[in-house]
Amino acid sequence: MEIRPFQYADRSAVIDLWQRCNLIMPWNNPVRDIERKLAVAPDLLLVGLLGERLVAAGMAGYDGHRGWVNYLAVEPMLQRQGLGRALMGAIEARLAAGGCPKVNIQVRSRHASALGFYQRLGYDVDEVVSLGKRLTSDEPD
Repeated sequence: MEIRPFQYADRSAVIDLWQRCNLIMPWNNPVRDIERKLAVAPDLLLVGLLGERLVAAGMAGYDGHRGWVNYLAVEPMLQRQGLGRALMGAIEARLAAGGCPKVNIQVRSRHASALGFYQRLGYDVDEVVSLGKRLTSDEPD
């Protein structure tokens, strides 16, 4: 799989992949999320291609204290073949190169297979409670 930074032409394929992987919630506007990411560290929005076909995507961030991974997705029919592991490796390498000491990932508790995936990569459940507050509305346009 070739891993490279996101290009604007990838947008529809990435959003379609995220939808098929059940990563988009009604309160998330993926178009806006991509636009926000491209405004801040666009090199941390990566895609994976097999030939011309986009089969994986992941978004990461680093605030100087912790790295975060969001929207990591692999084509459902191609999961469990090492593509997600390869994409996470590329993301972790970029974060480490930027000085990131620790990566955090939020996974919805109903996504048991995703939890297992990250645990196989060496991630452990942190004994914390994740809190959130919306500062803007992402209602669909």
